[in-house]
Amino acid sequence: MPQAQIIDGKVTAERLRAEVAAEVAELKARHGLQPGLAVVLVGEDPASQVYVRSKGEHSLAAGMHSQTHRLPAETSQADLLALVRQLNADPKIHGILVQLPLPKGLDEKAVIETIDPAKDVDGLHVVNAGRLAQGLPALIPCTPLGCMIMLRQTLGDDLAGKRAVVVGRSVLVGKPVAQLLLAADCTVTIAHSRTRDLPAVCREADILVAAVGRPQMIKGDWIKPGATVIDVGINRVPFSDPVKAAQGKTKLVGDVAYKEALAVAGAITPVPGGVGLMTVACLLQNTVTAAKRIAGIA
Repeated sequence: MPQAQIIDGKVTAERLRAEVAAEVAELKARHGLQPGLAVVLVGEDPASQVYVRSKGEHSLAAGMHSQTHRLPAETSQADLLALVRQLNADPKIHGILVQLPLPKGLDEKAVIETIDPAKDVDGLHVVNAGRLAQGLPALIPCTPLGCMIMLRQTLGDDLAGKRAVVVGRSVLVGKPVAQLLLAADCTVTIAHSRTRDLPAVCREADILVAAVGRPQMIKGDWIKPGATVIDVGINRVPFSDPVKAAQGKTKLVGDVAYKEALAVAGAITPVPGGVGLMTVACLLQNTVTAAKRIAGIA
């Protein structure tokens, strides 16, 4: 059997960012509307700093209004909520993202619930989760949105009737991607680490979405020949090379044993270079969607 098609997240994300930039230019020209994104970073988590810088750079490159609010780790809950309310009321801001995780002592749930659902471009507010479950227009979490774009790019727009298995049940990825697959008329199973005979469940899947957060948990022989595999996992593990391992060096791997899966799957996203690159591009798209809805533009 030939090696699986590799679904290139870099190419797909670049294409989506170009489409967003074109739409931003059109909104400015036709409606005088510049979509605005505000990102809030509390503390100095190194990974979060990288993500926030990337979001700011890409939003500016797309022609958006961009704000980054950097707060010290000792920021109080009251001050953080006050900033969120200020951004809710700012007409220049159409998307608000509070970078997670927050430092200890801050209530993430309360912060998310304070964000105006119309500006919740992370798609985590219960209003957006409920609207998604009801099949109503909603702001969709960025990673699941990216998964669906990559699936349709690979398999075409018509996913009806395909068996989809989602391994993972998080509110950030597992549950919303399952809702999106249901909306696309797939037959969907949500599995997880406690599912009985998980390998057999995975082998039923025409579409397998791995979002369980365990490095290389899903083996090649768990995959149905020809299946499309979307690997959402981003796990940092030591190198197998003893010299690099002794130096403390690590590498990124997904939730799927990639080399094994390449020999079985029909198509697969790599890690790195796959779904992760789509997240920021989808954040930009969500900000444009939010701006149009707030302004009443179809």
